[in-house]
Amino acid sequence: MAAPAMLLPLVAAGLALCAALLWLRGRPAGPEGARGRVCVAVLGDLGRSPRMQYHALALARHGHGVTLLGFLSTKPHSDILCNEKIHIVSISELKVLQVGPKIFQYITKVIAQAIQLFYTMLKIDRPSYILLQNPPGLPSIAVTWMICLVRRSKLIIDWHNYGYTIMSLIHGKNHPIVQIAKWYEKLFGRLSDYNFCVTNAMKEDLQMNCNIKAITLYDKPASFFKETPLELQHKLYMKLAKDYAPFKRGTDSIYPDVEKSAFTELDIRNGNVTQVKERPALLISSTSWTEDEDFSILLKALEDYEEYVNDGIKLPSLVCVITGKGPLKKHYNRLIDKMHFKHIQICTPWLEAEDYPVLLGSADLGVCLHKSSSGLDLPMKVVDMFGCCLPVCAVRFQCLHELVKHDENGLIFRDSNELAEQLKMLLLEFPTGESKLYLFRRNLRASKQLRWDESWEQTVLPVFRNN
Repeated sequence: MAAPAMLLPLVAAGLALCAALLWLRGRPAGPEGARGRVCVAVLGDLGRSPRMQYHALALARHGHGVTLLGFLSTKPHSDILCNEKIHIVSISELKVLQVGPKIFQYITKVIAQAIQLFYTMLKIDRPSYILLQNPPGLPSIAVTWMICLVRRSKLIIDWHNYGYTIMSLIHGKNHPIVQIAKWYEKLFGRLSDYNFCVTNAMKEDLQMNCNIKAITLYDKPASFFKETPLELQHKLYMKLAKDYAPFKRGTDSIYPDVEKSAFTELDIRNGNVTQVKERPALLISSTSWTEDEDFSILLKALEDYEEYVNDGIKLPSLVCVITGKGPLKKHYNRLIDKMHFKHIQICTPWLEAEDYPVLLGSADLGVCLHKSSSGLDLPMKVVDMFGCCLPVCAVRFQCLHELVKHDENGLIFRDSNELAEQLKMLLLEFPTGESKLYLFRRNLRASKQLRWDESWEQTVLPVFRNN
């Protein structure tokens, strides 16, 4: 008798929830003005979800009221914070309970997240659409679908990747929890009204394996990703020099009217900024420090580069900046601390949203280590680099050719040996204008890339206008 007695509260709670849903569904839909509101939702850090921030800005620009919902672990871009049409609703990032088996901890966290998300979405102004980022989709897809059912909103999923493939990096493809997540993602993904995805390869996979029709919306750089003028470069270098030694100039200057960084110098008398002679090459790699980015590839390539210089090959010294946050950052920082380079300096800053595009626009070469857990998404960091006309060396995976054109706007490598050879080849004549590095940059300048706003208006805006 004890077990049935314990079930009674659960049954009562379930009946109460059903009654509440039916009552809410019968309520008036709200004023006419509510039909234009869109909830842009991320069960993750808004500051590290640039694509969803761009969605919010584009919707606001076209007259929609926007509720931007997610974690506020990292500050969003200032354009988001200053926009009167965008209302940010913060949800708390829940930690896993450190009690009991891991499967119990995970289930407990998912249930708590579902309750929190459901409650928060019931409180916000009724949206006509909910535009949801996936992943993470567990439990956000099911919860959002229920909210849309109750509030008579339409559900749009923006597929950035598959959540279950990310989980498989930790647990393995055949783990029961991964198989459940895969079943869940396909089942609830079919209940959406509209879908966007990031590559044609993902569009085909969604159709073939999930029976989901999606529209490809490629990531495109925002307008503020562009080449940085020397004056702005110098300001950023001097700002970073306060905290990071690789940007500091040695104390060899005897000219009090000249302000120097490791890369630039400002003549205070006339305001002219010039590049330092024999300056180091600035290499940048933006990473999320996760399992799908093997950062050891870059470290091994840098070791080989150091050996090239020691062997007498005329190569510039390197300043390697690795930006980002993630679970493996401390691990790799410990490895970096053990490396004693003479010709390479490495720093791993976290940059403000406004400083990141300025640094990309100042760099000489980008390196991307993103492999994709599904093989079907593309690294947005490369999109941003291309927006700044920054050539890229990127590790090979299934659909990378949709973005990086080998030997045209960058190079694709398989391992650390290939990357080291590419670094040597690209920087051998640095910083002259005759190198292949300069040719790639010239090709990027001539490509006249489509920007996010134009792409969004062509691809996404018709969905809202026609429905």
